Amino acid sequence: MRKLIVWAGILLVWASASFGQSSDVPPVTLKPGDTLSITVLQDPKFDRTVVVDPNGQIAFPLAGHIKVSGLTPQRLERVLKSRLQRNYKDAGELEVTVALTSAAKPDVPEDDLKPKIFITGEVLRPGPYTIRQATTLVQALSLAGGLGPFAARRRIQVRRGTGASEQIFSFDYKSYEGGGNPEANIALQAGDVIIVPERGFLE
Repeated sequence: MRKLIVWAGILLVWASASFGQSSDVPPVTLKPGDTLSITVLQDPKFDRTVVVDPNGQIAFPLAGHIKVSGLTPQRLERVLKSRLQRNYKDAGELEVTVALTSAAKPDVPEDDLKPKIFITGEVLRPGPYTIRQATTLVQALSLAGGLGPFAARRRIQVRRGTGASEQIFSFDYKSYEGGGNPEANIALQAGDVIIVPERGFLE
C-alpha cells in the first residue's frame, strides 16, 4: 500500500511539472501586409482597421507613424497607449487593444504576384490594392473609400521607391477639388505608397 502511495505521489509531481512547462511556440510578431484591428475603449471614434505598409509602419490619429514590424500586438498596444495617453491625462488609463485579424501570406508564388499599390493613413479602407489598369492618385483614393474625417487634405503624399532613390510626390486634394493643379493627380506605379496624414489643429 505504501508503495502505491509513493508511486502516486511521483506521478502527480511529474504531471504537474509536465503541464507547467512553457510552450516553445514563438510569439507572433507583426510584418508588412498584416491587417490589424485597433480599438480604444474610452474613445470609439478611433477604432479602425489598419494595414502594415511595406516599410513596416502604420499611421494612427494622435500617435503618428509607428514602426511596428517585429513588434508583438501586445507591445504595440503599449506603444499606442503611451502615445495616446498624453492627450487623455484626465481620463484615467486608456485601454487599447490590438488584434491581428489577417496575417500577410508568406512565400507567395511568383505567378500569383499582382501589381499593387498601398494606401495608408486617413482613408476609410486602408490597405493594398491591386491595379490592373492605369490608375491615378484620385482614383486610388476613391478605391479606398475616400478621405476620412481626420485627413489632412492638403498634405497627401505618394512615395515611390526606397532608400536614396525614393521619390516623394505631394498632392493638395483641396486645391484639386477646386480645379487647380491637375497635373498633381499622377498616374500610379506598382509599389507606390499613398500616405494620407492626420490633419493638425489649425488645418
